[in-house]
Amino acid sequence: MTADALGSFDYIIVGGGTAGCVLANRLSASGRHSVLLLEAGGEASSPWIAIPAGFYKLLTNPRYNWNFQTEPEPGTMNRAIAIPRGKGLGGSTLINGMIWVQGQPGDYDGWAQQGCPGWRFDDVAPIFRRLERYVGPAGATPRGRHGPVDIREVVERPAIGTAFLEAAAAAGHPLNPDYNGARQDGFGYYQVNQRGGRRADAARAYLAPARTRPNLTVRTGVHVTGLTLENGRATGVTARQDGRTVAFKATSEVILAAGAIQSPQILELSGIGDPAILGPLGLPVRVAAPGVGANYLDHFCTRLNWRVTRPMTLNEDTRGLRLVGHVLRYLLARRGILTFGTGLGYGFVRTRADLDGPDAQFFFMHASYANAAERKLEPHPGMTLGVTQLRPTSRGSVHARSPDPLDAPAIRPNMLDAEEDQRCMIDAMRLGRTVMEQAPLTPFRAYEMSPGDACQTDADWLAFARETGQTIYHSAGTCRMGTDPGAVVDHRLRVRGVENLRVIDASVMPAMVSGNTQAAVFMIAEKGSDMVLADARTR
Repeated sequence: MTADALGSFDYIIVGGGTAGCVLANRLSASGRHSVLLLEAGGEASSPWIAIPAGFYKLLTNPRYNWNFQTEPEPGTMNRAIAIPRGKGLGGSTLINGMIWVQGQPGDYDGWAQQGCPGWRFDDVAPIFRRLERYVGPAGATPRGRHGPVDIREVVERPAIGTAFLEAAAAAGHPLNPDYNGARQDGFGYYQVNQRGGRRADAARAYLAPARTRPNLTVRTGVHVTGLTLENGRATGVTARQDGRTVAFKATSEVILAAGAIQSPQILELSGIGDPAILGPLGLPVRVAAPGVGANYLDHFCTRLNWRVTRPMTLNEDTRGLRLVGHVLRYLLARRGILTFGTGLGYGFVRTRADLDGPDAQFFFMHASYANAAERKLEPHPGMTLGVTQLRPTSRGSVHARSPDPLDAPAIRPNMLDAEEDQRCMIDAMRLGRTVMEQAPLTPFRAYEMSPGDACQTDADWLAFARETGQTIYHSAGTCRMGTDPGAVVDHRLRVRGVENLRVIDASVMPAMVSGNTQAAVFMIAEKGSDMVLADARTR
């Protein structure tokens, strides 16, 4: 099919999500480069986006979520598990829980040890400071105060949240005022990307200030279907727009920023991938790259629920006249329950004393879900402790299902495959129950709903995890960087075997970071833009 040529640009960025917004801003800032940002979704126009609690309304909305699902796998009882990915300018920052976690220094030092020089924590810490505008007390570790992304602790402190922190202290855990500071261990209130009670998404923080620049072109409703390759170089992209096939030319670089699900799919559809995957699909092998789509990472999470003794949780506050009152409070003061995301109180814990840092994370919320995947709240008062392993060792895959670019890829996370992951989850859930059983929570705790008192043995806990666990939407690793034959990009995020092509998004992570991934993706995009511009100066 002949494609309509729609222009030539120095840089083409595929994907208008977190990384794409950062790249569009940074690459166009000097005015010297023409930049095209292509996004398959649309403008972020819903009023629910700016309201932090609005993610409840958007999490399954096909306008703002690709609504991917995993393939059924025996390790999770053959369930299809939701993998939400943001759609539209701003990507997943439009619908996520806004929790801001940089991770542990050892995460990034580990990347460097795996053949990625320049990615040690000492290398990336200044970038974290550059991108954040942190509102909080000065600590031993400096935080960024003047960046584009607003970061602050959750502003509402209900009594049940205070009781949770007191329970953690009673169980012997330290309280920590800044888990993004000198150490991650401990409990406290989550930090979120918000300003004035409003979501601080990537489009608002990075893209909006850049859209008046004449050298930046932003096109929505453009679904990239493949890369144009000529003599081993990426020279542009083809796409579907308004039912027709279109083409755009790149004179300097094409940058994939479509995320850990769709970046590998685009590579495979372009003939860059594992011949054993491409061949059966009838896709020509342009570049043999066996690591494309492999090394899938995500955080698996179980949710322990308790009935609360009286109606003081979000389950009741989000209904009837109570909700009306909270809406009015938000409209007048930008305060109240509409400022909540997915976490109120946090915990970073070590399940073994000999570990160098925490290996599990807790998410406390004074709410309980009738359907956790869709965040539908129960009608009666409840509270939840989410439990996740920080650095899973199980590895899955994402691969094109067919040659049709509009066909969702096959996602096989392979959760809980490794014995170490099983052990960590079991021990972390036990620790979580111990915290919730402490005296400070006694006035609020009626009884444990799930898994319930009958869950006692390791086998019981593992069965509970397999039967009920979900991911927490931190897809990563499927175009990982490194030097070994399975690495897809090098340490400068250049696709191996193809000139003028990079991947800059969560898919380049060689291993998972210790916590929610959005902060790391912002950092990767900032660092990636530095690399692109540095290469432009020497070209």
